[in-house]
Amino acid sequence: METTAKTSITVDATVNAPVEKVWAYWNEPAHITKWCAASDDWHAPYADNDVRVGGTFKTTMAAKDGSFSFDFGGEYTNVEDKKLIAYKMSDGRGVTIKFEANGNQTKVTETFDAENTHSIEQQRAGWQAILDNFRKYTESN
Repeated sequence: METTAKTSITVDATVNAPVEKVWAYWNEPAHITKWCAASDDWHAPYADNDVRVGGTFKTTMAAKDGSFSFDFGGEYTNVEDKKLIAYKMSDGRGVTIKFEANGNQTKVTETFDAENTHSIEQQRAGWQAILDNFRKYTESN
């Protein structure tokens, strides 16, 4: 039997907005399509989200020039309103997102199981870029 140790990667950002707004912008498809991209040449033309244990989500991430797209999705395994979301991606890797309210600021911390295709640094940079886009979008809208 083969066992492989999983590597977890954590990214975080403090959003200058109350947790109610952060939670809504994180979870509502109309908002997800506005912020879920790692760079300006990508976008999320479609999002569907059922935030409850056993619920599923799917976000289509696509190059703006139409050259490539993929669906990012999974199933929720734990949801604590305005505090925590955990899910399994369609490839079986786990993700946990914590929302820590502090008045008009909310710290968002994502921890995810690394995949084996890209380097740890590339994965961290990509997820951090998406989280930074979320922070910028939420603070400016």
